[in-house]
Amino acid sequence: MTSTTPRLAAPAEDRTVPRRIWSMAFTELWERFSFYGLQGILSFYLLYSLGEGGLDLGPAASSGIVGAYGGAVYLAQLAGAWVGDRLLSPKYVVLWGGIVITCGHLALAALSGLTGLGVGLVLIILGTGALKTNITSIVGFMLDGHTDARRDAGFSYFYMAINIGAVAGPLSTGFAQNQWGFHYGFVLAAVGMFAALVQYGFSLKKLPERAGRVNNPLPKDRILAPLGYTVAAVAVIAVCSLSGLFRAENMSSVVTIAALVAAAGYFAVILSSAKVTDDEKRRVSAYLPLFLLSGVYFGFLFQKFTASSILITDRVDLEIGTWRFPSAWITAVSPLSAVLITPLVARLWGRLGERQPKPVAKFAIGLLQIGFAYFYLLAISTATGNATIPLLLILLFMVLAGSSEVYVGPIGLALATKIGPARLKAQMVGLNFLTLALGSSLSGLLGQLFAALPSAAYFAIVAGSAVVLGGALLLARKPLNRALYAGLQAE
Repeated sequence: MTSTTPRLAAPAEDRTVPRRIWSMAFTELWERFSFYGLQGILSFYLLYSLGEGGLDLGPAASSGIVGAYGGAVYLAQLAGAWVGDRLLSPKYVVLWGGIVITCGHLALAALSGLTGLGVGLVLIILGTGALKTNITSIVGFMLDGHTDARRDAGFSYFYMAINIGAVAGPLSTGFAQNQWGFHYGFVLAAVGMFAALVQYGFSLKKLPERAGRVNNPLPKDRILAPLGYTVAAVAVIAVCSLSGLFRAENMSSVVTIAALVAAAGYFAVILSSAKVTDDEKRRVSAYLPLFLLSGVYFGFLFQKFTASSILITDRVDLEIGTWRFPSAWITAVSPLSAVLITPLVARLWGRLGERQPKPVAKFAIGLLQIGFAYFYLLAISTATGNATIPLLLILLFMVLAGSSEVYVGPIGLALATKIGPARLKAQMVGLNFLTLALGSSLSGLLGQLFAALPSAAYFAIVAGSAVVLGGALLLARKPLNRALYAGLQAE
């Protein structure tokens, strides 16, 4: 009898944990629907001519704006996490963040030209910064007291919702843009965010008690300092914008520098802290090259919103008979391929057990795969010459590049949470977010480089860089893995 009890109890617990987080999962699904729905059509809105409903800003300016926007979204999440920890309760930070995001999408839909673009993107950056990290914290509160296995199961449902939203968003807004115009796509993104707010509103009273309190309140005598820093930062940004120092073409450079400075600050705090042991410092030091290479990897991956969008606009044949294939659907293939391949790779890791590649080798595989994807793009771009590129060939590139994320994204998150110092876990999670910020802004710089170079030369540079970096990481995997697990039992 005792041998059968655990097997009977486990399924009940498996069902209980996901039910507790369904409300957050659906809220996040709709938020990601709106975010990626906008991301899927934004670059084309900037690139397309006025006659096609776009802003016709040109490749360099478009790449700069898209890269800076993506990077700023992730940088803002660091500030949002701090606000939800020190100033306001997470559940209300999420609520107000959702309201601000909705207003941003409505501004894009209702206001035309650069005014709507500027107001809309700034509001979405601020709102997403407030919402993203804090809703993840709330999920963590809901799963407090459960075993690691149950927590993993709960977060799996949560991230499944993220992936569904990331695929459904651009498919929906891309269709709306293709059929009726860009502003209808923006309206649909706003509807998605409104659905997230409604879902979240119904669950407010059911959230854990910790979600309704400030868990690490800032002393009242220290509140004026961050307010002063905020006012000063806004003033500097306003002066630089009005004086012409901040232009569309250099926005990605500014955000890239900001991401690197923030990362340097995080590493400095961790490595100089008296609360961090020697083994922990060794692990964090070994994480530094992986952090940088992860940022480079995401820079290559996020080119689906910059360089690849330019290529699609200029050279890809989207006509299928009398119907035009939505541009945004091409970029949606990338996350869709990652969603579909994840269970297969997870099953492979399960079968290999202790024989599966260690984290550094997985990072290397991701870089090598995306490098080979760009070599493939180089081949088809060269073979077609100045002619249009068949749609199917570009879709295959998106599959090759997008599916490589399974070796980098989730592995980096798991690694950061595992090797981080016991007393500074939040800082390590912050560093993981910064790889996405760095990658997003870097993709803008790469898009501008693509606009300035012949396609063949550009694809050769990107492909060669990815393969060389992946190969070097593969050669250095053993000493890096030893340092990453200093004081820990490697898994």
